[in-house]
Amino acid sequence: MISSASTINKYPLNIGILLCGHGSRDPIAVKEFINVVDKIKSRIPNIPVAFGFLEFNRPIISTALDQLRNRGVERVIALPAMLFAAGHTKNDIPAVLNKYSAENGLQIQYGRELGLNSLMIGAAGARVKEIIESNPSFPLTETLLVVAGRGSSDPDANSNVCKITRMLVEGFGFGWGETVFSGVTFPLVEPGLRHSLKLGFKRIILLPYFLFSGILVNRVRDHSMKVSNENPDVKFLHASYLSDQDLVIDTFIERIHEVLNGENFMNCSLCKYRSNLLGFESEVGYEQISHHDHVEGCLDIYSDSEDKKSEFNNENKSFLENNLEGHSHKHFPYPHTEHPLGPVTLRSLNNSQI
Repeated sequence: MISSASTINKYPLNIGILLCGHGSRDPIAVKEFINVVDKIKSRIPNIPVAFGFLEFNRPIISTALDQLRNRGVERVIALPAMLFAAGHTKNDIPAVLNKYSAENGLQIQYGRELGLNSLMIGAAGARVKEIIESNPSFPLTETLLVVAGRGSSDPDANSNVCKITRMLVEGFGFGWGETVFSGVTFPLVEPGLRHSLKLGFKRIILLPYFLFSGILVNRVRDHSMKVSNENPDVKFLHASYLSDQDLVIDTFIERIHEVLNGENFMNCSLCKYRSNLLGFESEVGYEQISHHDHVEGCLDIYSDSEDKKSEFNNENKSFLENNLEGHSHKHFPYPHTEHPLGPVTLRSLNNSQI
């Protein structure tokens, strides 16, 4: 665990931390995010920490920045609370931060996403180890590991999920490893698992490489259960997503220190907006704008005490029913939407879930 006690006094005066969450229609995911924020606060108790959401939930990011300014903060370190750098991290959040900084004269330094490091691999490994230790009957060399990522139109982000898979396969010594995704790209969970079954393994560990619960994590489990029920001779084991695992919190603290130490370097060599990646050449120089104004702060999900569960009120449910059916963020079109193992298989679902 990274100790922040020795570095607290090194923080400049009038500095604050902003955690930028994606937002969710699932109240449990919101509570889990707030729990992570609280754990980060406990590591740096003398530094103001606020959080805001890109879409759906309140407070929105600009409101969180107002909160920090009202506490006397003159310089903000903003961190995207996201696993990898795709559209939300590269475009949507920076657009919101840049607009606020220009309009209010507040200095905002943008930190890195959690990304890939030994800590995050360790956090994923801890979740895998939990399921292995509770089901020790099969040797690992006869076990297939399947890692399920969120899925993005950014190939760099998708490739990082594949790297996580390989690091875990070699770290534990699994018989084989496969990567599937919950949306946007391919292979999706259900067709990916069906192809994986052809390898002949009789035990499969499925790791949802997500920070929090929500619609997509539920989709991963539902689709895997469908395949599992149709193949009773194969044992499917479901590991937990990352949530507030200690090494995840360590990584957030590391990202803060990177900004303070001037070591905050983004990966531009494989960014589809800055380099001519094979198949994505037309997206170089794509305008950095946010696509979430229409759903910013539209839900009032609350969690203000331990004995009060987060819930949607009737007004929020009505808004979802009337306004979010099939909503689109109008991102640059993904070039492989017709892939037989990809998004085309989800067309029977509500588009707002894709």
